Amino acid sequence: MQDAVAAPGPANAAATFYCAATGVYASTHPPVALPTDPSLSLVPHIFARLPAARPDAPALLDAATAEALSRADLRRLVSALAAGLRRRGGLRGGDVVLLALPNSIAFPVVLLAVLAAGSVATTMSPSSAPSEIAARARDTSPALVFATPDNVGKLPPLRVPVVLVPDAFHLADDGAPEFASFRELLLFDSEPLLAPPVRQDDAAAILYSSGTGGRSKGVVLTHRNLIATVELFVRFEASQYAAPACDNVYLAALPMFHVYGLSLFAVGLLSLGSTVVIMKRFDAGDAVKAMHRFKVTHFPVVPPIMAALVHATKPAAMPLESLVQVSTGAAPSSGRLIDDFVKAFPHVDLIQGYGMTESAAVGTRGFNTSKQKYASVGLLAPNMHARIVHVETGCCLPPGSCGELWLHGPAIMKGYLNHEDSCAINDGWLRTGDIAYFDFDGYLYIVGRLKEVIKYKGFQIAPADLEAILIEHPGIVDVAVTSTKDEEAGEIPVAFVVRKSGSGLSCTQVMEYVAKQVSPYKKVRKVVFVESIPKSPAGKVLRRLLKDSLAASAVAGPTSYSESNSMRHSRL
Repeated sequence: MQDAVAAPGPANAAATFYCAATGVYASTHPPVALPTDPSLSLVPHIFARLPAARPDAPALLDAATAEALSRADLRRLVSALAAGLRRRGGLRGGDVVLLALPNSIAFPVVLLAVLAAGSVATTMSPSSAPSEIAARARDTSPALVFATPDNVGKLPPLRVPVVLVPDAFHLADDGAPEFASFRELLLFDSEPLLAPPVRQDDAAAILYSSGTGGRSKGVVLTHRNLIATVELFVRFEASQYAAPACDNVYLAALPMFHVYGLSLFAVGLLSLGSTVVIMKRFDAGDAVKAMHRFKVTHFPVVPPIMAALVHATKPAAMPLESLVQVSTGAAPSSGRLIDDFVKAFPHVDLIQGYGMTESAAVGTRGFNTSKQKYASVGLLAPNMHARIVHVETGCCLPPGSCGELWLHGPAIMKGYLNHEDSCAINDGWLRTGDIAYFDFDGYLYIVGRLKEVIKYKGFQIAPADLEAILIEHPGIVDVAVTSTKDEEAGEIPVAFVVRKSGSGLSCTQVMEYVAKQVSPYKKVRKVVFVESIPKSPAGKVLRRLLKDSLAASAVAGPTSYSESNSMRHSRL
C-alpha cells in the first residue's frame, strides 16, 4: 500500500487508515501474522492452537442434557471419524460431503472430520425441503450425506450413502440400530491413517449465499480462508479482552449450517479452548436458563434473538451477571433495540459486526466499550482492506461518503461454485453489494443494499428462488418477490402476483404453495395481487417501485394478506 494521506475531515483524522491515492481503507488494528506453510490445512491448525493444558476441560456441552465432550474427546473423535470416512466411507480427497444437521455437540466433530479426511463440507438447514436438498445435490454431487432421524425422510433419492448422526454420542454408544453406520465410522481409531495432502488453497467448504445477484450460489471457501476466520475474527476478538479466552463460555444458539455460527462454534472457538454450550434451537426461556446454569460469558446473536432476550428477562430478577459480551451480526439492529438492550444489560459489552459468507465471516467488528458507536458495525479486521466505490462512476470515495463496499484480504472466497457470477470478484476485491461509509475514526456504517437479497431473522432469502417456485403454479402468470420491513424479523418476503385470468387463487393458497417447498424461514409472509409487474425496457423487474408501493400504503383488503403477528413467538 502507498503511504496514506489525509482525506477532508477533522484534523486529518483519516490519515492513519485511508489512502487517497489508491482509495483504500486499511485496518486500524496491527496486522496479524498468518501461517505461511502452503501445506497447512484447517484442522491441524485448530488443534495446534488448542491449549494442551487441561485436556479434560469441556470443549462442547449440550445445553439440554449437559453431556460434554472434553478437549481430548474432541481430538480423539475427529481423528477417529476422519479415519473411518477414509477407510470405511471410501472418501477421497476433494469429495463433497453434505451435512444436513441441526446444532448438536456432534456437528463440529462431523465437520472437522470431513475436512481432516481431505474432503469438502457443504452445509444446509436440517429443515430444508426435498426440492432444496435435491438442488444442492445437483450442484455439489456429494459422495456422502450426514442427516438425522428427524429429516432423513425428506431426502430425495440421492444414490449415495446416508449416515444418521445422533444429537449425543452416548446414543451411538448405546447401540441404537439407526446409528450403526455412524458407530462403525468411529471405530477406526487404533491406527493413524495418512490423509491425502491438503493445501491452504484447496477447497474446504461450500456454503450457500444469495451473493450479489439475488440467486443462491455456492461459496467456495478454502482452508486459507477459514484459517483467516480463526485468526482474524475469532481469536483476534478474544484477544481484545483481558480474561483468558480458555475461561470463556459461549452459548451457541445460532445455526451452525450458517457461516456465522459455523465460524464460531464449529471452527474458531475450538482453537481457543473456550467452552461452547450448544442449543439445538433457540428458545428465549431455555437460553436464559442455560446462561444461569453454565455461567455463560459470551452470547453471539442475531437481532431477533437479542430482542427475545430483552423481552424474556427482567434484569432486576435475572441480571445474567456472568454475561460479559453479546455480539450481533447477520442483519441490521435497530436503534430502538440497541437502546433497549443497553438499558436492560448495562454491564454487558454489546458489539456489532459485519461479514459475509463470501468473506468467511471476516469483515469488521466493533468494540464499543471505548467508542460506544452502536450504530456502526465496527472497525476493519486486521489484514483486511476496503474501498467505498461510487455506484455510477466507479470512483473510490473518502470517509464520510456513501458507496458500494468492496473488501480485500485473506478471508475472501476462492469464488462461486461452477464459476457463477464471476464479476463478484475484481482483481481480488469482493463487491459486497452493500452501500456503506466509513467515518473519520475508521468505523464502518451499513446504510443499504444494492443486492436484492432479503434478510429474515439473519437468514438470507434469494427472491429469485421464491419466484422460480411461484411461477410454476398454474394459476400464476407473473410474479416478483421483494421485502418489507418487519419489527421482529427485520425483513419479510412479499410476493406480488399476477393471477391467470379467471383464477380464484387466494393469498393463503399462494403462501401454502410456497411453504410446502421451502425451509420455514424462506416462506412468503405476505401476498399482493397486482395487474402487472413493473419492468424496465430490458425486462428487469423494478423492485424499488414494488417496495415503494408497500411503504406508501398499508396494503389491505381483498388484494393482500400477511401472517398474523399473533402467530409469532420467540422460537426461531
